[in-house]
Amino acid sequence: MTQTLELSPDILTDAPMTEGVKYAGSKLKLLPYILRMVRTLDVHTVLDGFSGTTRVSQALAKSGYRVIANDLAVWSRTFGTCYLRNRKPPEKYTELIAHLNAVKPKDGWFTEHYGGLSNGGSAVQPDGLKKPWQVHNTRKLDAIRGEIERLRLPPVEKAVALTSLILGLDQVDSTLGHYVSYLQDWSPRSYKPLTLRVPAVFTTAETHQVFRGDIFDLLPKVEADLAYLDPPYGSNNEKMPPSRVRYASYYHLWTTICLHDEPELFGKAGRRADTSDTIAASVFEEFRRGASGRFAVVESIERLIRNTRARWIILSYSSGGRATARELQDVLNSCGTVREVQEIDYKKNVMAGMKWTKEWIKDSETPNREFLFLIEKR
Repeated sequence: MTQTLELSPDILTDAPMTEGVKYAGSKLKLLPYILRMVRTLDVHTVLDGFSGTTRVSQALAKSGYRVIANDLAVWSRTFGTCYLRNRKPPEKYTELIAHLNAVKPKDGWFTEHYGGLSNGGSAVQPDGLKKPWQVHNTRKLDAIRGEIERLRLPPVEKAVALTSLILGLDQVDSTLGHYVSYLQDWSPRSYKPLTLRVPAVFTTAETHQVFRGDIFDLLPKVEADLAYLDPPYGSNNEKMPPSRVRYASYYHLWTTICLHDEPELFGKAGRRADTSDTIAASVFEEFRRGASGRFAVVESIERLIRNTRARWIILSYSSGGRATARELQDVLNSCGTVREVQEIDYKKNVMAGMKWTKEWIKDSETPNREFLFLIEKR
């Protein structure tokens, strides 16, 4: 039988404070479980292979581990540089952030493409398009982003400034948390003025590494005691059409703010042309089956685990993922020994400690379940 345990308060709060933007793949609620699993092992260096907003990397670094963070997204590298490579206390950035807050707003590229007038509460503009920010905030965005470039800051300082800008914009947007569609009516927070603050940077005794690239290119070059792997699984919805929005598209605006490259845009949401479905597709979001008859994402997970140079692996899996539970179980069995399965049910707010049996397969059919697998590689 699966024993379901009510979460105790210390488990819920036993994770360091981390910082990030609204994110569909955020592991904020999983941090206590991930850390509990890591702490049972004798490990020092941890690879966070799909670091996203870097919340897991931040928590690991604050918990005393040496972190190797990697992600394809340029904004993830910016966050990683800000939090993991920082060597200064927060107060050292006060003057910089105050300076950026004081720059005079101006019309620019961001205002032209992403700024909208209030229109009595409607976010629909005269051209029929909706916008993610009100114009009073895009004018500040234009001015601040230009000033960051003009200052020619060292890499860490620039990452701190950009992270501060992104965090501030995340607090005044008019979205549901991503940037492929915007709200019909302006959100209450969109009326607030964009104000930057110093990110919650910290220092540790360890020297962390931050990479941006394809995980399969990185794996032969790095070695860790443990790897936390959270690939962006494609949906298991059979009605999902082949042409669908990818993860890269959801946060295209953070990419543009970091690169400051004024890219070619397309679609009603003003997406970057280089985030189109055919260009930005991830093998972990692939919905087709491979030559073996298995879903391509399952083959990619197997390749991922086999190529990871770490004794221990913690793999995140969602019940809504394209990889079926039975296929995933076969993959994990072929790659190593599963020492623990942790199930998290967000709706019931419970944690279930599970033995490695077929019981988890039955539970995986229930929506909104997250599983953590602790794997010891052969």
